[in-house]
Amino acid sequence: MSKVLVESSIPHQRAYNTGPFPLVFTPGADLDHLDLSLLTQSIKDQKPWLDSLLNKAGAILLRGFPVNTASDFNDVVEAFDFEELPYIGGAAPRNKVVGRIFTANEAPPDQRIEFHHEMAQVSVVPSKLFFFCEVEPGSGGETPIALSHVIYERMKEKYPEFVQQLEDHGLIYIRRLADQDDLSSVLGRGWKSTFLTDDKTTAEKRAAQVGTKLEWTESGVNSIMGPIAGIRYDEGRQRKVWFNSIVLFHSNWKDKGMNDSEKTVSFGNGEALPDDIVEDCLKILHEECVAFPWQKGDVLLIDNWAALHSRRPYTPPRNILASLCK
Repeated sequence: MSKVLVESSIPHQRAYNTGPFPLVFTPGADLDHLDLSLLTQSIKDQKPWLDSLLNKAGAILLRGFPVNTASDFNDVVEAFDFEELPYIGGAAPRNKVVGRIFTANEAPPDQRIEFHHEMAQVSVVPSKLFFFCEVEPGSGGETPIALSHVIYERMKEKYPEFVQQLEDHGLIYIRRLADQDDLSSVLGRGWKSTFLTDDKTTAEKRAAQVGTKLEWTESGVNSIMGPIAGIRYDEGRQRKVWFNSIVLFHSNWKDKGMNDSEKTVSFGNGEALPDDIVEDCLKILHEECVAFPWQKGDVLLIDNWAALHSRRPYTPPRNILASLCK
């Protein structure tokens, strides 16, 4: 029987002791035909095998398969049979497209979205993320990924005291939320869409469910998340991981030109993070990342416990869709 999923390679892959990152699958060359139902059935039939590969690699790229629309992408996500995670508490403005599919962060194309684990600033996080390229970028627009345990090891070696403070105190994240989404910001989701309600009492209850406190002001609300761990232990792989959004929140603070009293992330004891160490962490992330150019039809599955992701600026058009799983 011809194989539908054949391990392949791309020029941008990195090699670690866990194997290639990301793992890449393309269609078997000797297939008589290939349609979406053949792909989704193959995923269903080989789900335990794919799960084990994802656990080892941290990310899987499906390339060259007939995934053309948001509905096709939804079928692929459904085939993997991970439970859906409602997008409550996340910072990125998104819109629902179909089924379990949303737009990716809708920040302007000239803005870089720095590395983070999805929703690392709240207590309920997705375990898996899917991304899908519906429209290739005109240029740029890659979604770089980096293995979190590698970042942890490099940071611990270079900045052991800083990492120990993270482990001892965790982090506090603060977002200042308006009523409506601010599409000019990578962290611009308003409180109504963040908590899927326009009722303040309901918003407070939903915020509490993800470890967040709301403080109402005349101009909106301050969302205070934490203290929450910045280093976590990945039980499945039995290793510590760099599980936070430090460089994302720090870069957003710098881009907005805020003063020190308005910093959006700090140690859990209230102490400020050293700017130079955070900026060096970003350099390490860029050194370790894989950034492959998107091709139409690409489906990227990321284990959110294993890998951080980001977004590079791009020239339109570009349409990347996403789905979050428990």
